[in-house]
Order: sequence, then C-alpha cells, then structure tokens
Amino acid sequence: LVMDFINTTYFERFDEEPGKQTVTIIFSMIVSIFCIGGMVGALGTAYAAEKFGRKGGLLLNNIFVFIAAGLMGFSKMARSYEMMIMGRFFIGLNSGLNAGLAPMYLTEVSPIHLRGAVGTIYQLVITISILVSQVLGLPQALGTEEHWPYVFGMTVIPSIFMLASMPLCPESPRYILIYQGKEVAAQKAELIALANKPAPTPFKCNPSIVTLQEMWNNPVLRTPLFISLVVMLSQQLSGINVAIFFSTKIFESAGLSKETSLYATLGMGSINVLMTVVSLVLVERAGRRTLHLIGLAGMGIITLILTICMALKTSIPWLSYMSIVCVIGFVVMFAIGPGSIPWFLVSELFGQGARAIATSIAVAVNWSANFVVGLGFLPLANILGDYTFLIFTVLLAIFWIFTYKKVPETKNKTVEEITSLFRQRVYE
Repeated sequence: LVMDFINTTYFERFDEEPGKQTVTIIFSMIVSIFCIGGMVGALGTAYAAEKFGRKGGLLLNNIFVFIAAGLMGFSKMARSYEMMIMGRFFIGLNSGLNAGLAPMYLTEVSPIHLRGAVGTIYQLVITISILVSQVLGLPQALGTEEHWPYVFGMTVIPSIFMLASMPLCPESPRYILIYQGKEVAAQKAELIALANKPAPTPFKCNPSIVTLQEMWNNPVLRTPLFISLVVMLSQQLSGINVAIFFSTKIFESAGLSKETSLYATLGMGSINVLMTVVSLVLVERAGRRTLHLIGLAGMGIITLILTICMALKTSIPWLSYMSIVCVIGFVVMFAIGPGSIPWFLVSELFGQGARAIATSIAVAVNWSANFVVGLGFLPLANILGDYTFLIFTVLLAIFWIFTYKKVPETKNKTVEEITSLFRQRVYE
C-alpha cells in the first residue's frame, strides 16, 4: 500500500511513471531511516537521562511521537512521501530514546528480587505493539488503500496514555540522588517504588558522573561495557528479523495460501507475546545468564535444522512443514532470552554514575546492528539463498561461547555486588 502511494504520488508530481527501482529506493529510505533515527535517539539517551531525569526524559520524548504521527498520518492527504520519510525518522528518534530510558527507569525503580521481571516488561510491550500493528494492518481492519494512514496516526494513542499515567509514577531515586543530590527525596522515591516493601540500605550521595573517556580507560567499566555491546549484538545479529522476513515465504512453500500465511504470521506474533510472558516469570528463577544461553543455543540449533529443511524441501516435500515448526521454535527461543534480557542487563551491570552513558552506547550499537542487518540482508539472501541462516548459526555459536565465558549472573545481586565482581576480575 505504501509503495502504491509512492508510485501514485510520483506520477501526479512528475507526470511520468517512476519505475520499480525508483519506488524501491524511496520505500527503502522510508524503512531504513527509522533505524537512523533510532541510532540518533540512542546516542541522546545519556543527555536526556542526566538533563531531564529518567521520568522527565520519557515524558518529553512524546513530543517526537506527535510530530511523527502528524507527518505520517497526513502524508497521503498532502501527497508527500517526504513527510512519510521524516515521520519515520522522528518515530525512530522516539524509539531510540525509549529503548535507553525505559529499561533504565524500570531497573532503577524495581526491587532487586523483581528487577528482571520488571525489566522484561519493556520487551513484552514491544511484542504486543508489533502484534497489534499486524492486526491493524490486515485488509479486514485498516490495511486498505483508504485507511492505511490511520495506522501510522494511531501511534499517538500510547503517548496519550503515558502522558496521563506517567506523572503519577515516582522519579528514579537513583537519579534524584546522583544528579540532584537530594538524599531525603531519594529515600522517599525509593519507598514509593518499592510499594511499601522494606527500604534498602540508605543511599550515600556520590555524585560522580562517568565520562566517555573514563568509561574506556577504566578496565572496571570497560569490561561490562564490552559485555553489554556483545549482548546487544547477540539480539540483533541472532537472525530474528530474517526469520520473520522468511516466515511468510516458508508458510507459502508448505502449501498455505497467502491469506492463511498472513494469519500464520499473526499466530507467530502471538506466540512471541506469550513466550515473553513466560520469560518474565522465569527470569527471576532461572536467571538472566541461563535464559540467554538457552535462547542462543536453541536458536543456533534451529537455524541449522532450518537450513537443511529449506535446502531439501524440493526433494523431500514434508520438510516444508518442518520449516514451519522451526520458525515458530526460533521465535520461542528468541523470546525466552535474547529478546528481552539485553535491554535491562546493561542497566544491571553499571553503577549510577556510568549507567546513562553505558546505556546510550549499548542501545546505539543495537540500533546500528539493526540497520546493518536491514541493509545487508537482501543482498546476502540473493547470494546465499536457502543457506542464508548458516551465517546466523555461526554468529549464535560465537555469542553462546562469549556468554558462557564472560557474562556474569546478575539475579538477586545489588549493583554494588556486580560492580565489585568486575573489580575483582580486573585485579585477579
């Protein structure tokens, strides 16, 4: 529908057919600029978190949503695909900031024994949002030539809900202490955040804010930063976007009609939501490291089986059905570990002074990897064909080994305990 809109708009503007290549280039710009906006937003996380606070930054971030919704929602009426491109940039900017600020805020207001479960809520909301957008995009809903702009305009609805509810939430007590030095207010915010649970050891004001240079030069900080970056890369380079891209093709190759394949993809999105809920429950029992290892191992094995199924499906037809099982299993394994854990693990690995800048760097790397996968996937798929997933098999094996050897378990550990663990590693 968007490509049809580009084609029609171009013809009306220049009185000539744009050609397939021109439409593809403009559409690619609409898709890819979202990741560019995400990278810019991620890099601004540290500034927003320190200048406005975690809560204040999240509230102000809604400005970009209203700008984006206006540009994208009225782009068809204005006959301007440039508005769509700019709107996608602003919604990417919002998403990049949210990806840094939201997990940081959730980690800082959570009691230790619920920190992982609360942190997983961010990924749960993402999976629910994806599923809702898929449903709204159905031809039976708003996925029509007349109504598709409403899907883009409806992005303001979650922002309105946040603007109504977020002011009722406490500011991060850690931010109040570190950046404002208000110890009494920090204690009060901590008690509110813990929902009448016993307060932890009183904070001691230590307003030392880590710089980028110190982050790199100090081995106690550099080690968890490197771990954070690799864990973020393990999420985006796991092949999840490729699996979702291939899913409709795999379903159709198994004999499903296009309409049925579309509903099967919706079913896969529902499973993603369900398994993220399961991860939310398990993360405080099994631990972050364990779930991440299980997820990476499961995905690695499944990509290998999926490659075999796709390569031999012509000679052995029933393997097409096995491919469907593999894609669903891949999504399940992703949701268990790599889907949610990287978002909040970064905040757990750093003390207050370094958390904002570390999160900013890690989330920027995540968005950059997302951009690289989006840019390089189709050329690789054209070259490798059915063997595309073998690249991810190798990457997943590397990430599993790294996680096993380097990533510590943070379950039920305070920030001080985790920091001392890295300090001990450096001086051993």
